[in-house]
Amino acid sequence: GRIWLDNVHCTGRESSLAACGSNGWGSSDCKHSEDVGVVCSEKRIPGFRFDSSLVNQIENMNIQVEDIRIRAILATYRKRVPVTEGYVEVKDEGTWKQICDQHWTMKNSRVVCGMFGFPSERKYNTNVYKMFASRRKQHYWAYSMDCSGNEAHISSCKLGNHLTVGTGKRNSTACANGMPAVVSCVPGRAFAPSSHSGFRKAFRQEQPLVRLKGGANTGEGRVEVLKNGEWGTVCDDNWNLVSASVVCRELGFGSAKEAITGARLGQGMGPIHLNEIDCTGFEKSVTDCKFNTESQGCNHEEDAAVRCNVPAMGFQNQLRLSGGRNPYEGRVEVLAERNGSLRWGTVCSHNWGTVEAMVVCRQLGLGFASHAFQETWYWHGDVSADDVVMSGVKCSGTEMSLSHCRHDGAHVSCPRGGGRFGAGVSCSETAPDLVLNAELVEQTSYLEDRPMFLLQCALEENCLASSAHNTSLASGYRRLLRFSSQIHNNGQSDFRPKNGRHAWVWHDCHRHYHSMEVFTHYDLLNLNGTKVAEGHKASFCLEDTECEADVQKQYECANFGEQGITVGCWDVYRHDIDCQWIDITDVPPGDYLFQVVINPNYEVAESDYSNNVMKCRSRYDGQRIWMYNCHIG
Repeated sequence: GRIWLDNVHCTGRESSLAACGSNGWGSSDCKHSEDVGVVCSEKRIPGFRFDSSLVNQIENMNIQVEDIRIRAILATYRKRVPVTEGYVEVKDEGTWKQICDQHWTMKNSRVVCGMFGFPSERKYNTNVYKMFASRRKQHYWAYSMDCSGNEAHISSCKLGNHLTVGTGKRNSTACANGMPAVVSCVPGRAFAPSSHSGFRKAFRQEQPLVRLKGGANTGEGRVEVLKNGEWGTVCDDNWNLVSASVVCRELGFGSAKEAITGARLGQGMGPIHLNEIDCTGFEKSVTDCKFNTESQGCNHEEDAAVRCNVPAMGFQNQLRLSGGRNPYEGRVEVLAERNGSLRWGTVCSHNWGTVEAMVVCRQLGLGFASHAFQETWYWHGDVSADDVVMSGVKCSGTEMSLSHCRHDGAHVSCPRGGGRFGAGVSCSETAPDLVLNAELVEQTSYLEDRPMFLLQCALEENCLASSAHNTSLASGYRRLLRFSSQIHNNGQSDFRPKNGRHAWVWHDCHRHYHSMEVFTHYDLLNLNGTKVAEGHKASFCLEDTECEADVQKQYECANFGEQGITVGCWDVYRHDIDCQWIDITDVPPGDYLFQVVINPNYEVAESDYSNNVMKCRSRYDGQRIWMYNCHIG
């Protein structure tokens, strides 16, 4: 493509690259071999050198250091992951320096703990550290920190006092009668250190009023709040790092790395519970902050989200992808212990699926899974079948590491071998998210007694209960519970069928190709969850029936067109088309649960599977049916 900018000169204060000086748009004598790139620091700290001429205006200056760390000092903490206690050290002019504890406060500790993914700070045993400090020569930073405790990052804290410089041969910063500042942090429950004592003291979360949805990685997602028994979203007016940090800490993470606006992590459903949130930063829950319950002018395009600081667990170092065409795909290799030494090996692909692939992509920080591969022979790299180090993997989907999933113990078994059939994944930063409109099901459901002679096609496609085969063609009828399905894509990328065109199936009843053989399950259950009607697995042709105002339709079923559901569009299967029903001819009167499950086999990756199930209560008196309380999840 075009090379847009050349000879770019920035001062560093511009809010966009477009504001920097350059040759002008499209004016360049470069080749693509000169394309530039950037790798950003995860710490989001401005890293320019401190100018000593500014020391007199120190009260107004924020902290600027190159890096910060918690360095474990005591043997017990050095072995633990994550590191929860140790010296606070800052990197200044290329060297790591301790901070004098004379002006150190618990507020400073709270900010540092938050940055490293911990919800709170605690007291520690000072005597041990005094003893330790007296034996070593320290190298102190020349300043102290002055945090108010609700900052999301130390770069928002003010710079504290300048320390006196000791006289003597070596010109070094003195910390008279003090010692290096220490922090001790309390990890969230999911990150409690592996030593058995760690778990009891770990942060316990009460009945959650807040959850994160639709995020690829641990500690990120759209913020949803439970109010009056219903989950709803938060409007992004005034949404900032202070309020976002309250959400993060409440969920057992650290402070917020990013407060995300404009539904960038997908649109939610249901009510918008909170608007114009204004937190001090010290609340126990975001529901304790000041807010406006009126959400006029807000819609789901303004749903607020968050990325939280999460402890460094080192999980991404226990896994790698090899042989793929790009860094986002490849054969999964895990670091496993064999005969006392660590070595890389493959994972058996028997029963390997999207849910397992999701965990791998999350563990590597590569987003969502887009595909799970059971064969990887076409990727380069020589892998022999005896390299399998993990088999029988079954994940629930919420795990942070593949090793947390159920898998075979010491004895690895892989019948087809793991060479050609090593498990593989491809990952993607975004994913679709399908949600059924529950209200419409409630509004459109009705019973129809339909004569058998109109149901020939449906019978051939297995849309009727098995007893239909014995029903008279001339005089018989079937009682059908009919309803409309309106399926929205609320995610961040289009929902595309897993199968390519060569595998689509022509459906004579509907007169078009179906790209997904099992796209939904329709079932009628009794109140303890047992199926009473046979229901059926509906196959679908996927298309954009309608879209939001500014979104273009892309997919249509007619004329062997491309199939899928675009972000911001929905696919409607109307109540009056064949198979859009459950055959309840053999069902006695009573109270039932009506259930629809979308994408039931997780054939296509989605950012959130918890909203794929819709349930309604239904009462049938033998003649009429009443559907009520239809809800998602």
